[in-house]
Amino acid sequence: MTTTHTIPSVDEVQQALAGVQDPEIRRPITELGMVKDVVVSPGGSVAVAVYLTVAGCPMRDKITKDVTAAVAALPGVTSVAVELDVMSDQQRTDLRKSLRGGTEEPVIPFAQPGSLTRVYCVASGKGGVGKSSVTVNLAVAMAARGLSVGVVDADIYGHSIPRMLGTDARPTQVEKMIMPPQSHGVKLISIGMFTPGNTPVVWRGPMLHRALQQFLADVFWGDLDVLLLDLPPGTGDVAISVAQLVPNGEILVVTTPQQAAAEVAERAGSIALQTRQRIAGVVENMSWLEMPDGTRMDVFGSGGGQAVADSLTKAVGSTVPLLGQVPLDPRLREQGDEGTPIVLAHPESAAAQVLTDVATKLSVRSRGLAGRLLNVTPAGR
Repeated sequence: MTTTHTIPSVDEVQQALAGVQDPEIRRPITELGMVKDVVVSPGGSVAVAVYLTVAGCPMRDKITKDVTAAVAALPGVTSVAVELDVMSDQQRTDLRKSLRGGTEEPVIPFAQPGSLTRVYCVASGKGGVGKSSVTVNLAVAMAARGLSVGVVDADIYGHSIPRMLGTDARPTQVEKMIMPPQSHGVKLISIGMFTPGNTPVVWRGPMLHRALQQFLADVFWGDLDVLLLDLPPGTGDVAISVAQLVPNGEILVVTTPQQAAAEVAERAGSIALQTRQRIAGVVENMSWLEMPDGTRMDVFGSGGGQAVADSLTKAVGSTVPLLGQVPLDPRLREQGDEGTPIVLAHPESAAAQVLTDVATKLSVRSRGLAGRLLNVTPAGR
């Protein structure tokens, strides 16, 4: 008795490939025009030719692995061979147009009236309060909830986000679009990705503004649920530029408990009065140190976070909540240095639980209706 060996059709292979996403663009490779050819031999061996967006694509190995796994899972496939090619200039142009919706000039998607992305500008009055640590932990905690999250390292002079997220990957440029690297499920961009080594950035206001504009418009972020911008301390050029470029962005103020820091943080929050941005709330970092006997030591005093929230509530005329108080934990700093935020490395810690709770509060908040297009039609007469 002979058994017939059933092999997949080309259409079935194409359907399997539709489940493979480009790691940077996060769309199926079939949708992006990356499948060049599929050949199925009578013996069940399958050859797949795939276009890479650029030569030297950093994700070539992952694409090869994912294509091989998807096709090998089909019944009747005995072997898979993946051949890589590179898109032509015209193919890249077509890809950019399909992703950008045909617009030639890049626009900031988060500033458009129909945008559903929640934008949080993480600000502090002074340095050293753990603003970047709070930013990366909130981003990773939100991504762990299944949200699509991006982080812009807008602290041009003191950029630290890539290290804290544990990546030294560089962006990939496709035509006029920049594909941001990802780490721990978070897309990120930083000026540190474009400067050699630890070279300092020596720029004045107009160049800072242009860099931020490129980060927001030229980078292909895809459909983000949340975008976090890690602002430099204070109320300088970058804070003003961000307010102009993303006017719907909400301010998230990070402070520490001592009164001196609180007074400075109030000024950072008060910039929202001039820029007409909403204040999402206040996060107090380094709130206390848990002692072995269970008592708390107020190393940096107490009450600063609540004082900032109360002061800003009075100033803006609407409630500005104290979203959380993050206790001192050496692991918060250590995990930042190691590139695995504490919410992932030690989720059971008190600091991680507070940060996760703040991330949850910010994730479930509804966007205001200001500036958004409403799907309503006039009632008929």
